[in-house]
Amino acid sequence: MGQTPVVEFLQVQLQINQQQILTGLNFAIEPGQFVALLGPNGAGKTSLLRLLQKEYQPSSGQIRLQGHPISGFTQSELAAKVALVSQLSGPLFDLTVADVVLMGLIPHKALWQTNTEQDLLHLRQSLELVGLADKERHSFAHLSGGEQQRVLLARAVMQKPLLLLLDEPTNHLDLYYQHQVLRIAKALNITVVASIHDLNLASRYCDRLLLLNQGQLVADGTAEQVLTQELLTEVFRIPCLIDKNPFGDCPRVSFGYKDSV
Repeated sequence: MGQTPVVEFLQVQLQINQQQILTGLNFAIEPGQFVALLGPNGAGKTSLLRLLQKEYQPSSGQIRLQGHPISGFTQSELAAKVALVSQLSGPLFDLTVADVVLMGLIPHKALWQTNTEQDLLHLRQSLELVGLADKERHSFAHLSGGEQQRVLLARAVMQKPLLLLLDEPTNHLDLYYQHQVLRIAKALNITVVASIHDLNLASRYCDRLLLLNQGQLVADGTAEQVLTQELLTEVFRIPCLIDKNPFGDCPRVSFGYKDSV
């Protein structure tokens, strides 16, 4: 028998204030897959991530985590299995890099437990993995945006999650850090679900692409299967051309009208 999927969506519907957000989602994510959530604004990408954090509850259908209904997990149990790296938030800015990374231990420790030598070793290893070993005592607020995102990835590594969620992790980063953050996430060799706006980044780094449109899953597969001219033109409502990325041997998407300047 095969491995149990990390995540299963079984005919999941989500309705908020009588508005249909997600409709009939039915898919499974296998261990170790790096999955991109793609689609225009309002397609339902962030709502899907919120379902995986139990911020939202399905209106119908069921979500399973390692074969168990996610509804049966307490928030603390879920926090020990699912890590989130999202866009930067204010409360972290008063902390050191080490303080932020050590927050990844919170789901695994009682309030009275202190950090052990093994915890501190894991802290240093996590920072080395993201290339920030020399920044341990630096203020988080004084790092660049790319460095801050790498610290949040180190915090996720510290958490040792079953599933890593990335909510638009490359927004507001320059090109170098966009690629660096996704390279690091891919190198973790854990199951990752990432909401990504840039189709070419998804094509380059993700094993599997889920394309959402108006709350429905309209395509699911490899970059070659999902990033087609006909489908993308229909979903994003702008002409596109597909060729090969000369650096990654993966599909490259170019949008734009012929007469655009």
